[in-house]
Amino acid sequence: MIRVLVVDDQQMVRQGFTVLLNTRPDIEVIGQAVDGLDAVAQVADLAPDVVLMDIRMPELGGIEATRRITAATPHIRVLVLTTFDLDEYVYEALRAGASGFLLKDASSDQLAEAVRVVAAGDALLAPGVTRRLIAEFARLEDRPRSPLRERVADLTERETEVLGLIAQGLSNAEIAVRLVVAEQTVKTHVGRILVKLGLRDRTQAAVFAYEARLVTPG
Repeated sequence: MIRVLVVDDQQMVRQGFTVLLNTRPDIEVIGQAVDGLDAVAQVADLAPDVVLMDIRMPELGGIEATRRITAATPHIRVLVLTTFDLDEYVYEALRAGASGFLLKDASSDQLAEAVRVVAAGDALLAPGVTRRLIAEFARLEDRPRSPLRERVADLTERETEVLGLIAQGLSNAEIAVRLVVAEQTVKTHVGRILVKLGLRDRTQAAVFAYEARLVTPG
């Protein structure tokens, strides 16, 4: 059973998500929070598997709440849900530690599947968001060279190659086909990459790859 905390300042939205998710046999909403501060407190008390997080809220916004939650409890996944399909929110939410990003107009099936995906430790970006995220990195491309690039030296050549493909949005199965190896081999490489770089999941690996200039946007 995947235990979920729903965070949104609008009561109807909270209740709507709760009803939709509770119809799934493998998902249970264990609490609702009205803002970021409430979310941080309830995460400490309830220890959910996934936090469904709104972006714009009073008291404490979703991005800062995500940053606090993932810093204190890195095993808890945050799935950001918002009506604002804007680059700055995608970029900042992922940098803050969110494992996924989905728009509020997603269907109930898409919402439930998104919860399952991030609960399993995989990355989740709404359709189209990946392109805008890459565009945001391209806009920032003329910043000073990131010192993160030095950490890539800890990876083997194959691990570096896999990291680059993760950043391009390829799944383990797609990477396996590209490299002509077994999918389990790819999973092993991904696990080692996360451990060596001290990253939580594939989403953070993708962000790292772009910020380290390992992948060229576009």
